[in-house]
Amino acid sequence: MSSNSKSKAQEHFKRNLSSRQQRFRAADLVAGVLNGDRNALSTALTLLESSLPEHRTIANEILTGILPHTGKSLRIGITGVPGVGKSTFIEAFAKEVFTHSNHKIAVLSVDPSSPLSKGSILGDKTRMNELSVHPRAFVRPSPSATQLGGVARNTRESILLCEAAGFDLILVETVGVGQSEVAVHGMTDFFLLLMLAGAGDQLQGIKRGIMELTDAMVITKADSGNEQAATRAKGEYASALHLFPERTGGWVPKVFVTSALQANGLSDVWEELKSFQHWAISSNYLHDLRAKQNIHGFHEYIGLLLNEQVQRNQRYQEVLKHYLSQLEENQLTPFAAAELFLSEMFKSN
Repeated sequence: MSSNSKSKAQEHFKRNLSSRQQRFRAADLVAGVLNGDRNALSTALTLLESSLPEHRTIANEILTGILPHTGKSLRIGITGVPGVGKSTFIEAFAKEVFTHSNHKIAVLSVDPSSPLSKGSILGDKTRMNELSVHPRAFVRPSPSATQLGGVARNTRESILLCEAAGFDLILVETVGVGQSEVAVHGMTDFFLLLMLAGAGDQLQGIKRGIMELTDAMVITKADSGNEQAATRAKGEYASALHLFPERTGGWVPKVFVTSALQANGLSDVWEELKSFQHWAISSNYLHDLRAKQNIHGFHEYIGLLLNEQVQRNQRYQEVLKHYLSQLEENQLTPFAAAELFLSEMFKSN
């Protein structure tokens, strides 16, 4: 055998070996996730977040393997302005759930990435000290990677992995800025809005869109002399919620007052979530909602994958530069440039 033929044979062997190793690794991780192995779950989540194509290939195999074992959790989105106490509320709420049930809770918290360095603090494990080491909890901070709305690109798939690992309450905490609330609402079953009392006009700063998405509202930090202000805020928010049209399915949002420090009001929130889950399943609302979530995610990923194709393909990059230069010279509108660019992309395929 010539040296050239031997080299080709060795390269072929390496490719096949690498392929076998990847399949074994994916199958091994699937088994680990389904057995509740935290190391396997963490590794699978890391592969999801990786930008390397080979990691994404393994991640897709894992997701295919665990998909039949997903969908059995209640997915809860939690949002609120910075300083409202989201992490403190989540930890106190989880303790309440653990005290009265055998549920397992996964917290997927999205930290904002720097648009310059792409770095992220990922500090939620330090803010949830007790929860992060609880045997029935899993806390996973993820960088938003500058994605629009501050929601990590693979949060949807992270939910599936946590469900397959046996976590039946999935809490998705947003960074509370921009369009993150809308993005999280599109991937969760119940949307919880946390608000502060005694911070000026309670209704002035509330976005209409957020109020329309809310399935329940929680006034936090009702302690240390702030109890009366919280009670007043509850009445104001409740009145505001009644001004909006009836929800799909007929669910009526309520307002709750809580203190994470004193563990007050948390049981009421937990009872509300249980009532919602029972209603959503019995009315078939949850089945229809999950179908909408999947379709929403499909459309979302089309845009993301198209953008990835552009970034990886040199020819697309050259065409992109051409249209960018025309935009800089004000020779085309952004819409027209985008339309022409996509036409070029699909024509080349």
